Amino acid sequence: MQLIRGLHNLSEEHRGCALTIGNFDGVHLGHLEILKNLNKAARERHLLSCIMSFEPLPMEYFDRQTAPARLHRIREKWCALQNADVDYFLCARFNHQLAELSADDFINKILLEKLNVKYLLVGDDFRFGKKRCGDFETLQQAGKKHGFEVHNTDSVCYQDERISSTRIRQALMQNQLTHAEKMLGQPYQICGRIAHGDKRGRTIGFPTANIKLHRHATAVHGVYAVHMTGENNLSANGVANIGKRPTVDGQHLQLEVHLFDFDKEIYGQKVCVEFKQKIRDEKRFNSFDELKQQIIKDSKQAKDFFASKTDK
Repeated sequence: MQLIRGLHNLSEEHRGCALTIGNFDGVHLGHLEILKNLNKAARERHLLSCIMSFEPLPMEYFDRQTAPARLHRIREKWCALQNADVDYFLCARFNHQLAELSADDFINKILLEKLNVKYLLVGDDFRFGKKRCGDFETLQQAGKKHGFEVHNTDSVCYQDERISSTRIRQALMQNQLTHAEKMLGQPYQICGRIAHGDKRGRTIGFPTANIKLHRHATAVHGVYAVHMTGENNLSANGVANIGKRPTVDGQHLQLEVHLFDFDKEIYGQKVCVEFKQKIRDEKRFNSFDELKQQIIKDSKQAKDFFASKTDK
């Protein structure tokens, strides 16, 4: 899959495609079904397939502080889409210019002039253009006028309800990790690079691998039993805290993972942390000794969780 960063980087080779448009946050089973259908249609019509998404997401552009917590950052989304067998991933910058486009201008300037789209696959609830004035019917009418096909996606359901990023986000926030996993097709995970921290964990016997999250909110928050994978066959269980670390007056969201029976150097490595079970909410402790005693309890609970899975 080729990554195209920005509409200005489109070239003649990208024109005449089969296209789908969406946030694709979380890349869940519903998304994968869309991409399977997109690829099928593209092959039948001898077209290249393309995903169009946005950065930042539109809701983040209009109000970052109240926008829903991201399931994936752009790099995680890109990695999750690698196995979808799509030819292009177009990441368009959502800015004032794009936000101000009318529905007709979006169709004419982007779908036709930039992409010369031949086949378009979107949800029947898809809205676009300034003030979300364009809808599926608008696209159908444009398709008939300009000669491109417009099709809607079929819903993929879990427990008789449509799978969506919103529903997965709600499941994670309600600590329903199994439900989220069923909709994602894999355990929920956050990926990033191990960064140097303040090394306070070492002083109380619990060194941590630190991942800066670079996001304003997360759907998971607190202490979890986790499994970390990464480069050089890294695979280890541990206990993690995700939050702002109130005991040390932290200001930014951070993921700190204490790995069990692990002493290798992994600074700078790209890792993925799977969230297996929530242990407790994040809280402020009056001293590092109190924090240490709680981490001992958290670690035991996480180890007991993994032991129970091994015994089955």
